[in-house]
Amino acid sequence: MKTLNLTSQRQAVYDIVRSSHDHPTAAEVMNRLVEQGHNLAYGTVYNSLRYLSDKQMIRELKLGEAASRYDARLDEHQHILCEVCGAVDEVMTQVPQEWTDQVSEETGYLITHAHVVFGGVCPNCRSKGAKQL
Repeated sequence: MKTLNLTSQRQAVYDIVRSSHDHPTAAEVMNRLVEQGHNLAYGTVYNSLRYLSDKQMIRELKLGEAASRYDARLDEHQHILCEVCGAVDEVMTQVPQEWTDQVSEETGYLITHAHVVFGGVCPNCRSKGAKQL
């Protein structure tokens, strides 16, 4: 069993990530904490996000952007990134077994998990006329 040391600061950061559906960056977590009346240092927020990631309470997503994003949903799923506005959404379609088999055959790796990040233009940007980059 994991030993957790959830300080009030870590709990506040966890609550923000858990209640967010847009996969916030550390800066967005910080802004939401301020909006709720919390006064935490940036270092505390970053350290709390690292702690929560290390304890597997949240996932750190590196989606090809400069800043990591955070996700409290731990079940197996993929992500799609809007290449216009940067929105991130969840994709519940599973990675096909034949893909992982082919990657394993090609590389010699024993595949333990897969995370696919799709890129495209979200419906909101498409409705505003953004068809491509």
